[in-house]
Parts: sequence; structure tokens; C-alpha cells
Amino acid sequence: MDEPSMPTPPAHSPGPPAPPIPLAELLASKDLGLRRIAGPADADLLWVHTSEMADPYPYLLGGELLLSAGVLLTDPDHYVARLVEAGAAALGFGVRPVHETVPEALIEACDRYGLPLLEVPPETPFTTIARAVWRLMAEARHRELRRVTRAQQALATAAARPDPVPAVLHQLAAQLSGRAVLLTGRGEEVHAAGRRPPPEAAAALARLARVVARERPGSPASATDTHGGTHLAAYALGGGEGLALALATRRREAGDHTVAGIAVVLLSLLAAPHQGADAADRSAALVRLLLGATPAEVAPLLGSAGPWTVIHARRSDGTTADALTAGALGASLGSALVDAGREGGDTVRVLLPSTAGEATREAGGGEAAARREATLQPGGGEAAARREVTPQPGGGEEPPTPPQAPTVPAQPGWTLGVSAPTPLAALGSADLRAARALAHAEATRAPLTVDTPVTGLAALIPPGQAAAHARTLLAPLTPPLAETLRCWLSLHGSWDRTAVALAVHRNTVRQRIGRCAVLLGVDLNDMDVRTELWFALRQE
Repeated sequence: MDEPSMPTPPAHSPGPPAPPIPLAELLASKDLGLRRIAGPADADLLWVHTSEMADPYPYLLGGELLLSAGVLLTDPDHYVARLVEAGAAALGFGVRPVHETVPEALIEACDRYGLPLLEVPPETPFTTIARAVWRLMAEARHRELRRVTRAQQALATAAARPDPVPAVLHQLAAQLSGRAVLLTGRGEEVHAAGRRPPPEAAAALARLARVVARERPGSPASATDTHGGTHLAAYALGGGEGLALALATRRREAGDHTVAGIAVVLLSLLAAPHQGADAADRSAALVRLLLGATPAEVAPLLGSAGPWTVIHARRSDGTTADALTAGALGASLGSALVDAGREGGDTVRVLLPSTAGEATREAGGGEAAARREATLQPGGGEAAARREVTPQPGGGEEPPTPPQAPTVPAQPGWTLGVSAPTPLAALGSADLRAARALAHAEATRAPLTVDTPVTGLAALIPPGQAAAHARTLLAPLTPPLAETLRCWLSLHGSWDRTAVALAVHRNTVRQRIGRCAVLLGVDLNDMDVRTELWFALRQE
């Protein structure tokens, strides 16, 4: 007699809200007295159903543990084939009063079709089995909810880190015990965390990500696959820029999809400022245009004459920030104009519009925020407060108040250098001053340094005359020497800090400062000399 062909189970109806229960857990309940006598040991139970019909196929949803005493059992082979065709997970057969033992033909049929067969002793009511399954489901649901809650808290904490995108991926990989990858629509890896899957599975994962990342109507939001025992999943990130989250795990547990969904929402929000390589390149190109072009060229792009604040930033741990991390910094500062340093540098540049700065100042509280800002400057406190007062000879009218230094909050994990608010015509100079402020912050180990505008007595001198005097005084110095002198004076003559700020050896600083003293013919230990040189260097 030919072996019967295995019927193909139909697509299952949506499962219950509770996770499936492994058959082994039910068999482990010793008080039930259940014994597997045929079929495989592995099965997942979604429901419990009792039926004494000769053919219960029309009434099954799939995934059931079907309980029966075999009242109308006449053809075990046909009966089991129909159960498998309906997608039943297992069959529980109650002995007595109808059958003294489980029919041998039923055992053989279950072995042939691969359907787990359980022997139910006479003292175990079917309702007791159903109650045990529902209890196990409730316990599993509770475990799943606790796991999802812990994962949600861990992912939210990771999203608040200075490097949110890599941190979320690392935490997601840890929660799922697998690999988490952020991929572009072309399959290029942006960030990854967790153990690498085999090369074949990695290639399949990249193909799966391209399916959900396609920017066309009808593209699925998620897709799953299995390759060589590795479970694969891909999720499209919101924003329509072709980024996808791809996951590879050795096992699939209840709650995995929910945890992945939380990560998708977080990554969609975090990646929004710099979704995709093209969007990042456009933003970086705009920043570079603004910092190098003429005001007439950039004015149509901005729609405003400013003022603008230039911010230079570097990661405090010395690592290079990628476009997504830099975009998150820009979002935190209130600007989408971010240059992630794609030319090989590790400095991130941000252009902060005046509206963002004003909103920050309003949130900080007017004069109180201005007073707090003064404490961030070298010689803060009373000296800073004195710089805010401009005495007028003869009681004349006060000159126009120079732009206030922007209230930019320090960013955890970053070191910032901030320029003063600047009109379009001076963005190039503001870029240089922001770079100097960043070097000053790193040399003094401060999280943030702001380059304040010229105020006080120095502001009383007409700019043209001040610039002419500075050019004459500093004429003997080459640009590197002038920059070294400016940095050295800004750091109150500290050799070590100047060396850190300029990324040179302290002996090089000593040699350059000595050369400056010789060329200028002055004693740099004289406070009056230092003051005049500082005034001249500030005119650059």
C-alpha cells in the first residue's frame, strides 16, 4: 500500500492575543497525566477545542489541541488526514468509556501524518486540560508583557544617548539575541550591532531589506523569511527615504515583533533629520555653500539675512560621528542644516538660524539666560557682567547693542564651539571663530565654549580704525604664528592647553610664542602688551 501524501495545511487564521504554548509545557503538567504516544514532540498550541464529530475540519481554525473520545471514529486514517489538513496542532484522545485504549490504527495514522497524539487518562476531564492551557497562556502573556516593557525602557534609554542610532541597534540586538542592521535602499550598511549571521543569511537579509525599502506604491512595511535556521525580518522606516531595519535571529520568541516595532518607531524619529545618503549630502552641500559662498548667492536659499550661529562639534570620546548621529545633534540644537564631516574630518558643523536661537533664549528666560551665558566665557562672572556695560563719554546715546551670544545648551557626549550671531556676509569668519571656540573647549575640557562678540571699551573704537591698527601691529607675524599667539592669549598663557587646542607639541608652542616676541619686539609677560595684542587679534 502506498504511503499517503501529506496534505498541505491551509493558511491559519489570526492567532489569539496570547502567545502559543509549546506542547512540552502542557505535558510537563504532571497532574494532568497526559502522555504523548505518537507523532512529533514539538508543537505550538493556540486553542483547545472538543469535538466528537466524524469530520471536525469545517470547525477548526488551525493550531488547536483537539480533544475527542472517538465516539464517531470509524476511519482513523481519514480522520487524522482531515485534522492535519485543517492545521490542528495535536490530538488528545480520551480513553474510556468509548475506547478502553487508544486505537492502534489511530496511533499509526498520527505517526504517518506527523500529528502529535496524546493519551488522556479517564480521571482527567477535558475541561481541566482546557483550563490548564488557558492558565499557561495567561502566564506566557504576562511574561511577554514584562519582557516588552523592559525592552521598551531599555530602547528609550538608548535613544537618549549621545549616539542614539547605534545605541538603539545595540540594545535591540541584545534584546533579541541576534543581529540588528540599519540598511539603505541599496543594501548598504549604515549601522549594525550583534553577531554577524552566516554570509548566505546576511545576503538574504540584505535582499529582504531592499524589498521593504523600495519607494513605490504597494511596498510592504515589513517582511519575514527563514534561511538555514536563521529567522530574518525587515521593517521599513518612516520618512520615505529608503532606510530599513533588518534583523537576524536564531530563534523567534513571543514579543519579538512588538520589540522590533518599538525600535522601528524610535529609529524612524532619530533618522528623520538625515534620512538616506542623498538627503544627508544635500544638507551638507548647503552648509558648505553657505560657509563659502557670497551673500548674494546664498540669500535666495535662506529667505533671511540672519543672524546665524555657526556651531562646531566633536564627539567627547574621540570617535567620528556619522550622518545619522550628526543629524540627531542638529535636531537637538534645533536645526536641520548639518555637515557631518564627510570629507574625512571628525568635526560636525551646524548652522543655527536666528529663530532657533531666539526660541532657546526665550526658553532660558531673557536676562537670566544672558547671565548664565556669561558664565560660559573665559573670565566669566563679574568680568562678564562688566563687559555687558558700555560707558558713554559725555552721557551720549548708546551705540547699537551688538548681537547677544546665543544660548546653546551643552549636549551630552559632545564638545561644542559656538560663534556669535553673524550676518550672511560674515559666515566665513563665524566658521573660523566656531572652530577656535571648539579648540578652546577641548583644551579646557569644557563641554561648550562660545565666542562672544566684541563689547565694552573695545566696541567704542570704529571698526575700520581698529582693523587698520591690528593689521599694522600684527604685520610681522605669519598666519600660523598669529593663530598660535591668539590661542595662547585666550588660554591665559597655558603652554599645555594651547598645545592641545592646536594639536601640536608644547615645545612647538614655546618656540612659536618666542618667535612672536622677537618679531614684534615686545615683552609678552607685560599685561599691557598682552591686552593690546589681544585687542588686535580680536579684529580678525
